[in-house]
Amino acid sequence: MLGSYEAFKESIFKLTNIDLNSYKERQMKRRIDSLITKHGFSSYKSYVDTLQDDKVYYDEFINYITINVSEFYRNPEQWQTLENDVLPYLFDNFGRQLKIWSAACSTGDEPYSLVMLLSKFLPLRNIKILATDIDRLVIEKAKIGVYHHKSLKNLPAEYINKYFVQVNDKAMKISDEIKACVEFKQHDLLLDPYPRDCDLIVCRNVLIYFTDEAKTRIYNNFNNSLNQGGILFVGSTEQMLQASQLGFSSLKSFFYRKQ
Repeated sequence: MLGSYEAFKESIFKLTNIDLNSYKERQMKRRIDSLITKHGFSSYKSYVDTLQDDKVYYDEFINYITINVSEFYRNPEQWQTLENDVLPYLFDNFGRQLKIWSAACSTGDEPYSLVMLLSKFLPLRNIKILATDIDRLVIEKAKIGVYHHKSLKNLPAEYINKYFVQVNDKAMKISDEIKACVEFKQHDLLLDPYPRDCDLIVCRNVLIYFTDEAKTRIYNNFNNSLNQGGILFVGSTEQMLQASQLGFSSLKSFFYRKQ
């Protein structure tokens, strides 16, 4: 036994400001226990003591508990809906200078996908996307912009040919002109203030890891963050069952409009 998980959660909150109570416990505890056991620690306390003193272990822990599974154009049919139906709606209602926030953006695949899609409608100089994540390390990876071929498997060939260069037989680098359209910042969905006056918020395949209470809080914050009629784009496992109670109505599957 590693000791008291409740005491561990309190220690982690003091150390990192991340509230593990907001994550589904069985899933998160299993991940953490696996990491601790892998490194040969005999207790939560000895592991926390090491996190306090060792930046390498600390950064690894943050990276490990913030689930970073990402790829370009994930669920391509939803990106098709964004292109064909949602963006024209947004342009009609908010003009061509959209304020877009990619929340929990992981390694940048999503905000960069948004830039490439918008480039079909707008010059790059007119595209600016705010992209945030709790994990500082993945933000640094996003800024570098080098990706394994596998993460590009759903991305239309026109974007790969236009905006990527080969690094080696396994990796490609995204162009600086696409990177220049994205501003990356560190942000905790449970603690930090949200941007205001957004026209589109993209937050996909992240809320599945949170408790129902935390999800409701985040959805309410997203609603407050959007302009009237603005759109929230969620992941394929995150349809809102009680959207109207949260101040949203369904525009298309996985796209919710602020009422």
